[in-house]
Amino acid sequence: MKIIVLNCGSSSIKYQLFDMPSRKVLAKGLVDKIGLKGASISHKRDDDVQVKLEGEILDHQSGIEFLLGILVSQKYGSLKSLEDIDAVGHRVVHAGEKFSGSVYITDEVVDALEECVELAPLHNPPNLKGIYAMQELLPKIPQVGVFDTAFHQTMPPHAYLYGIPYSLYETYKIRRYGFHGTSHKYVSARACEILGVDIKDQKIITCHLGNGASMAAINGGISVDTSMGMTPIEGLIMGTRSGDLDIGALLYIADKEETSIPHTNTLVNKFSGMLGISGVSSDMRDIAAAAENGNERAAIALQMYHYRVRKYIGAYAAAMGGLDMIVFTGGIGENDTLTRTKSVQELEFLGVKINVEKSLASRGKEEILSTDDSKVKVLVVPTDEELMIASDTYDICEHIVSQADY
Repeated sequence: MKIIVLNCGSSSIKYQLFDMPSRKVLAKGLVDKIGLKGASISHKRDDDVQVKLEGEILDHQSGIEFLLGILVSQKYGSLKSLEDIDAVGHRVVHAGEKFSGSVYITDEVVDALEECVELAPLHNPPNLKGIYAMQELLPKIPQVGVFDTAFHQTMPPHAYLYGIPYSLYETYKIRRYGFHGTSHKYVSARACEILGVDIKDQKIITCHLGNGASMAAINGGISVDTSMGMTPIEGLIMGTRSGDLDIGALLYIADKEETSIPHTNTLVNKFSGMLGISGVSSDMRDIAAAAENGNERAAIALQMYHYRVRKYIGAYAAAMGGLDMIVFTGGIGENDTLTRTKSVQELEFLGVKINVEKSLASRGKEEILSTDDSKVKVLVVPTDEELMIASDTYDICEHIVSQADY
């Protein structure tokens, strides 16, 4: 089964073409700067044949037409015709409380996702544009939606509710939703495969650390808590997001600075986090370099970052009543050896023993970083959200076919 996975951003489309169930990536690429000057598509086939083409790409539909054309082109393509495409899997950020898993996309599903736009105004609209485009271009091809929030829908009410009037939850569905669910689901399952253990018997903390960062407590394969909230601002300190912040402090800032709600939102989303603390950059590499050169704010920013990760690990171990495994993933989790090492070095009381030398040397590959006698295993597992989307799409479409045959 040939499956296209689409991740549509506001001005970009990431795509991969999978052959399932073999999991082979036949091609992948990026449509960039949609609607802007210098728009282009970068495409790479599994045999390393690659090309970058520039042109006018006015909207998401023309971008998808562009990538479909390359996929079937004689020189760069991997398909003989568009009829070889069996299904499309879409990354969709927010599904609210409407879906607790990936779903076959129908008109009713699209209507439900449109209702969720106000929960993710920056992400859901471009995600929906990808769905609309495929409905127009390949109307007979089944489409599947895979949601960042769905994996966390198993959280119990005491974990997802906020301490505000319950009527606000009932009326506006204000609650913790969590994000990066596809990544947390993939790396927790993959870590168990690496260790040869049954996920149903494991208490796992997954740390998706990138420019956006979140952690999840996964008990028996089920998400029971996660650090991001109703929006991706809550939780860990991130590249430009504040993470956990006293609401009173935010109101105080807004009053003193006389900022509007949009400006305040921009403050905590774009100018806070590691950038705001260090004054150097949102990139951990730049901050680490500045700290090494004696920049005190950069050094404090790093300490804050490591402390916040460590604090959440302790909290989630308590929430689950124990801990078997810590899994790092994401750009920082996979490659920033200092952050990864510092975040777990003081957790010996939980039974964590890290091989510091190995942790400081390992980058971007699957690796067990804990010592052989560590009670809690620590791993690095590079995330593969696209493969997770392709797998869910394959499973749902196979089920549809089997039901039809029956």
